[in-house]
Amino acid sequence: MAEKKTVSFEEALRELEDIAEKLERGTLSLEDSITAYERGMELKKVCSERLVDAEAKIEFLSKAPTGETVKATVKKKKEESVSKPLEEDLF
Repeated sequence: MAEKKTVSFEEALRELEDIAEKLERGTLSLEDSITAYERGMELKKVCSERLVDAEAKIEFLSKAPTGETVKATVKKKKEESVSKPLEEDLF
């Protein structure tokens, strides 16, 4: 198995947009379309995970009305987001 290269959110999103554009044009062969779709799904997962992590960090830095840092919500939301797939999660 190939070693996974760490890709930034911006790089993953840019590559995902390129893949979507190629698939929309319909100029790829069936095999290339399948490969591109698989790569797109990997990139979508990377982007989703990075967004969940960013949201958790923002919530962690947020303060409750009492002035206390909100910590319990972060762990719960992060676990729910990762383990619970969305129905509209198509690409």
